[in-house]
Amino acid sequence: MSSLVSDGRPGPRADDLLILRAVAQTGRFSTAAEELDLNHTTVSRRIAALEGALGARVLVRTAGGWELTELGGRAVEAAETVAGALAAVASAPTGASGVSGVVRISATDGISAYVISPTVARLRRAHPGLRVEIVAATRRASQIRSGLDVEVVVGRPQVHRARALRLGDYRLGLYASQAWIAEHGTPATMEEVVRNPLVYFIDSMLQVDDLDTPRRMLPGMRDSISSTNVFVHVEATRAGGGIGLLPCFMASRHPDLVRILPDFGERLAYWLVARHETLRQPAVALVVEALRRAVEEATDFLLGEGPSPFPPHAPGDASP
Repeated sequence: MSSLVSDGRPGPRADDLLILRAVAQTGRFSTAAEELDLNHTTVSRRIAALEGALGARVLVRTAGGWELTELGGRAVEAAETVAGALAAVASAPTGASGVSGVVRISATDGISAYVISPTVARLRRAHPGLRVEIVAATRRASQIRSGLDVEVVVGRPQVHRARALRLGDYRLGLYASQAWIAEHGTPATMEEVVRNPLVYFIDSMLQVDDLDTPRRMLPGMRDSISSTNVFVHVEATRAGGGIGLLPCFMASRHPDLVRILPDFGERLAYWLVARHETLRQPAVALVVEALRRAVEEATDFLLGEGPSPFPPHAPGDASP
């Protein structure tokens, strides 16, 4: 049922706010329509009706999909309140235990594979109604987190209307394969290191300033094999592509990789970013707290100083 806004126009409908919330979470009308069991035309029409009720645009089209305007962000805050109230009503009669819902996370490749994935897998054993979608990407934190609930980025983010939480640190080091060292020898000084080819991120495509700092510490080192994916860095280094600047927690898993100049290394920080209203959702709050504890538990591992704290799952272990 519509409310009235201050100038007498019919106010926004609660179901239209929920449709906007779905579009904001996915970034696309078609995906939101599928999740809501509606058709694309209905979603488009209801968003238009919402904009008519509010008197301004709530979404703008970008290369990555639909993103919220400032007004749209406020509307989604209201939608979160509606969704939370509906969830509370729906769960009250059954008394069902556990948290349910979908949480979408964007994070860099390494922490996605070795920390986030085992953490949420462990979490789901206690909360089987929880679904987590992980988008592996190395980029800056978004100013408008359309389609995402949580972002894990490298380096302190500069964001507005969001909470930024420092999770913990990891370390980059220089590595080469045993076969490469047998052919070229082990560089003993930084002067010798920089004469060799580098395996690292594509310079022109690197968006994260903190990840560019280590490259600047290796002046004149020419690129050999470059990629936007850190798993490619590891495998290219193992294949003899050159000296890799790799996360120690990933390189240390491979006995065929040798650390070069162990005193050289760059310590970088993982940060978590989420909107304040998103953090009030039980599913998001649960995942964020689990990630915070997991990174703390994995401190030595992420610095390359200890084993992974995530052993293979033992049958019957249901602890979150």
